Amino acid sequence: MNAALNGIRVLDLTRVLAGPWCSQNLADLGADVIKVERPGTGDDTRSWGPPFLKDRDGRDTADAAYYLAANRNKRSVEIDLAAPAGQLAVRELARLSDVVLENYKVGQLRRYGLDYASLAALNPRLVYCSVTGFGQTGPWAHRAGYDFIIQALGGMMSITGEADDRPGGGPQKVGVAVSDLMTGMYATQAVLAALLHRERTGEGQYIDVALLDVQVAMLANMNTNFLASGQPPGRWGNAHPNIVPYQAFRASDQWIVLAVGNDDQYRRFCEVAGRADLHRDARFVRNSDRVRNREALVPLIAGLIGRRAAAWWLEALERAGVPCGPINDLRQVFDNEQVRARGLRVDIEREDAGPVALVGSPLKMSATPPSYRLPPPRLGEHTAQVLRDLLGYDDAAIAAVRARQTEGERR
Repeated sequence: MNAALNGIRVLDLTRVLAGPWCSQNLADLGADVIKVERPGTGDDTRSWGPPFLKDRDGRDTADAAYYLAANRNKRSVEIDLAAPAGQLAVRELARLSDVVLENYKVGQLRRYGLDYASLAALNPRLVYCSVTGFGQTGPWAHRAGYDFIIQALGGMMSITGEADDRPGGGPQKVGVAVSDLMTGMYATQAVLAALLHRERTGEGQYIDVALLDVQVAMLANMNTNFLASGQPPGRWGNAHPNIVPYQAFRASDQWIVLAVGNDDQYRRFCEVAGRADLHRDARFVRNSDRVRNREALVPLIAGLIGRRAAAWWLEALERAGVPCGPINDLRQVFDNEQVRARGLRVDIEREDAGPVALVGSPLKMSATPPSYRLPPPRLGEHTAQVLRDLLGYDDAAIAAVRARQTEGERR
């Protein structure tokens, strides 16, 4: 089977998560991704541990588990962008590339002659994607952007966490860097669209993706709830502002999630719970009734669910066609038979560490499925290979590119 992006070369000047998540998506689909890293230190996330990847003798390698999450299927090349030799090497690689990804501060790469205008003059077919906190325009364009700050600024934390008047109430960030990850996904989408446009017209283009823009956009129905009502939505904890019952409940032994999406599912839940009268109660017949009267209904449901073990509820509700599920930790997730059947864990051999356990792409494609060709690379592992094979550099030229100069500013 052919990879969808076979023959596409991506020059990846990004680090941390949003940009690398995008380039890993492209790499999984077959693109040749060349990851340009700072000599000696590399991507910041290489040191974001413990935990670290273990070598074959059980000792920590230089690469944190965080780094492993977003960097498979890439080749690592050490190039100092602050050095003229490094800038020249990147320009020459860009001439041979289809896509450039970068997440430097606005205007930083212009100082090095590595901005879109400079590289597009060398390669008019180039798709160039910039990922920043606040975008290339606007009064905040110069600011650095970090996922935690963006979750706060972009409204995510205003709707995440328990309500202020309840125990543990207050704003919470999501437990994973969701703004970074979604920005990486949107950037992937934009790059693929730009490559399709280039296929049709022969023209490259510039892409400006900002974490704040993505965070605002991804609030979806919460945005339109506000725009329709004029009232900013608040925090509901594990409850849902528009559906009841749709939240976590404590069974006698552990927590479960009940997700009743329509009135018929509610009727079936009541029958399983032995309280058929609750679906005939005028306060609770329709979802809109249940939303308005949640303060009366939710304690009744909590009392019912608390009488039996989670396994009983999960089996009985599944049999009745009522959506529900356990709240798993990651050990339980990767032990789950469905997760195993879908192949979400993959192991890729790395010379110094043996099999590296990673999470596979969720994309299932009949003709061009994702593939796993390379483990997350060691820092500079492919420097000589790439510079010799693509640019014809000799040892002296490679050494000049890797020489450490003044570190360039990044996003």
